[in-house]
Amino acid sequence: MDCPKCNFEMQELKIETLHGQVIIDKCDSCKGLWFDNGEAEQLKGDWMAEFVDSGDSKVGKTYNTVRDIKCPRCDNAMVKLNDPKQSHLEYEACGEHGMFMDAGEFTDFKHETLIDIFRDVVAGLKRK
Repeated sequence: MDCPKCNFEMQELKIETLHGQVIIDKCDSCKGLWFDNGEAEQLKGDWMAEFVDSGDSKVGKTYNTVRDIKCPRCDNAMVKLNDPKQSHLEYEACGEHGMFMDAGEFTDFKHETLIDIFRDVVAGLKRK
């Protein structure tokens, strides 16, 4: 499978959790992560799962400008979404197959902190 952002090859990562194995895909170049439906949520609650997100979040943010992202499973256009709990966090999703997070986004997704709540308030004020 190729990365929907930079078109490099993605590698499967097998992650053992307390609830079984989860297989995600990680881009060799930009370090973005592809999660099939339900995998990100399953890993979000797993202790130490953020180790899979080893890319530089500053580099990951530069890929937010890439538009017209296609699902690596079905080649349909993906939708940009903001996480409902952390509105500053933006990722791409295919309703049928899963979601793509740039480097650093899964770690942010996994750990909601007081600074995230503050960021969300600021982001909400900027949108008004």
